Amino acid sequence: MLRKIQESELRAPGARFAVVASEYNNRYVGPMVEAALAELEKAGAAQIDLVRVPGAFETPVVAARLARRTRPARYDAVICLGVILRGETAHAEHIGRGVTDALVRLQIELGVPMIHEVLLLENEAQAKARCLDPERNRGREAAQAAIRMARVMASLAETEGRSGAIEA
Repeated sequence: MLRKIQESELRAPGARFAVVASEYNNRYVGPMVEAALAELEKAGAAQIDLVRVPGAFETPVVAARLARRTRPARYDAVICLGVILRGETAHAEHIGRGVTDALVRLQIELGVPMIHEVLLLENEAQAKARCLDPERNRGREAAQAAIRMARVMASLAETEGRSGAIEA
């Protein structure tokens, strides 16, 4: 069952986020972008950069480029948004798997959380429920996950700096 997104009082002062969003299926992706940006702004993020790409398949290369940036400072998380609707061929499955595999690899290799909300959906009804319903908008959920991961990563960095080892 598709659950409602919880209201959040998360704060992210000083945090920097990048959002990479597909232009394809913008009827659904656009509201996800708006919800993600609003959630990050509400949390007080210091910087939010939005990059639009033609489709979901182009998301990982741009996410990688952004995650490698170090000037003026590194991003705390990269949020990836898109909607892939299944059709009559296996194309959507190939795109979805490729994007997922690439984003997992990138976050491990680069140490920057990649928030994966490139949705592979069966039909437009699923897209409407996850993207157009403000109470279930996955862009908002992605922003909340990014804020939480930024906190986790900052906590780990602080712990490593104090003792040279990560404490549980």
